[in-house]
Amino acid sequence: MEYKIAGSPLPVAICSLNKGEAVFTEKGGMSWMTEGFDMSTNMDGGLFSGLTRKMSGESFFMTTYTAKASGEIAFASEYPGEIKALNLRDGESVICQKDAFMAAERSVTLAAHFKKKIGFGFFGGEGFVMQKLTGPGTAFVELDGTVVEYGLKPGQKMLIDTGSLAMCEPTVDLDIQMVKGFKNILFGGEGLFLTTATGPGKIWLQSMSVAGLANKILALVPGK
Repeated sequence: MEYKIAGSPLPVAICSLNKGEAVFTEKGGMSWMTEGFDMSTNMDGGLFSGLTRKMSGESFFMTTYTAKASGEIAFASEYPGEIKALNLRDGESVICQKDAFMAAERSVTLAAHFKKKIGFGFFGGEGFVMQKLTGPGTAFVELDGTVVEYGLKPGQKMLIDTGSLAMCEPTVDLDIQMVKGFKNILFGGEGLFLTTATGPGKIWLQSMSVAGLANKILALVPGK
């Protein structure tokens, strides 16, 4: 499969498939395609997989598109931001925020990722369930705003505002840290907790979260 990512700030991933190649996406995730694709919608992995996908922000059913001949199929972003193409090796995984998944080659596995630390689940900004993508193959994720990547060394820590952590490698340890100082908590605008990411591993941070954008818009609505 070949692909290109076009446009900004609402990009689209356009995939070129040869005969027999397949991609899958959440229900309703396809934007356009040429003729010659077989479409198959199912629970993909059974009832438990469907339920855990729903918990991680995706649809209960998934749709697979298989090329009967060479053709193109496109998946467009739902929010202003960036589409990242992840070229995953066999067994390589990344952990993503809820609802980040767009589409992937059929060889990629999409699963729910349950957080081990209760505090991070309550206060880390994404709830207890995130998404885990495992290769081999190419997967596309939709992240919000501008995305900045950091490589953390062992023991190196990054303090992150709630909602700004978009994606990380499984080796990164995620936790929360209470903001220090009464005045900082009361007037600093960051809330009680910050997310902490401790290396080794890569993290991807986003300049905007959809929830944060929605709150800003809601505050401007008269009577709200």
